[in-house]
Amino acid sequence: MIHSIIDNHVLNNVCRLIHESTHIVITCHKSPDGDAIGSSLALCHLLNNMGKMANVVIPDSVPRTLHFLPTLRDVTVYTKAELRAKRLVSQAELIICLDFNAITRIDKLGVVIEESPTPRVLIDHHLDPVSHFDEMISFPEASSTCELVYRFMSEAGYGSLIDKLIAECLYVGIMTDTGNFTYSSASPELYEIVANLMTYGIDKEQLYRLAMNTYSADSVRLQGYALHEKMQIFADKGVALLTLTREELQHFNYRKGDTEGLVNKPLAIPEVTISIFMRQDPDFIKVSCRSQGDRPVNDICRQYFNGGGHRNAAGGDFYGTMDQAIDTFFTILEQINPDNNNSTSL
Repeated sequence: MIHSIIDNHVLNNVCRLIHESTHIVITCHKSPDGDAIGSSLALCHLLNNMGKMANVVIPDSVPRTLHFLPTLRDVTVYTKAELRAKRLVSQAELIICLDFNAITRIDKLGVVIEESPTPRVLIDHHLDPVSHFDEMISFPEASSTCELVYRFMSEAGYGSLIDKLIAECLYVGIMTDTGNFTYSSASPELYEIVANLMTYGIDKEQLYRLAMNTYSADSVRLQGYALHEKMQIFADKGVALLTLTREELQHFNYRKGDTEGLVNKPLAIPEVTISIFMRQDPDFIKVSCRSQGDRPVNDICRQYFNGGGHRNAAGGDFYGTMDQAIDTFFTILEQINPDNNNSTSL
């Protein structure tokens, strides 16, 4: 049985805001992953099914690994269509923010939204949301924001408006944010939700192949190079480090999404329980961290990389050179207890 978890007062207020609004903007965090864009597209389609004029406006582009998602062509990308994005925000009577806990997580689009007097609703599963929102549906215990969006749809009485397109988007978000149900997926209710989504006729094998097991030739070569040439293993600490510089990325014709899933690969090695991947983007070093068992990486990202996330899956940004980012990694490594791979001293 799927229990109701959203506070009735909050639920009623969010439903009232939706009911009173015609023009609605939905947004998610920068560098959107499957959960961010999946939840955004699903909610947008539901609101359009209700007769609302809903639009998804996101800070930057979606990686090509997710280009198969339905209606992605209708999304407005701020970095590519700034004027249209600003116009949609200015026309909005409600802004719904998905899969981030602070306005800073949506980059320059955040300034536009923060300056808007329009009411803002948050639906998110990250820790410690900042109070920039009029109403918040925040559950860090949830597997994904897509799970929360499904729960909201059901608890708000909008279940009859869910269709196959919505179910596909929600399933992709849940699947990708749990590593195909390998972490953050211990709740039995999550599988009841997945079972309900299956009733809409989605092809979960096809969705898995498209979202998590489809790569370009350049991407496969890049990931092979990273694992063969750049992976360092610190077995006494149970830690692996992967780094890719801007020059290395360009050598393999890097496109956004080509390193998706790379950070998880070292965790297949028995002695590795923490994996850290550093990628040199144009303006910062993108840091991704994954772990297994009782080894938190969200504190590492929060303390050292201007980020955060979940216990076993987190990320952030480092503003500096790759050498400086690697120096920071060795500072972190010194603090990890060498005698017990199930804990850190952070």
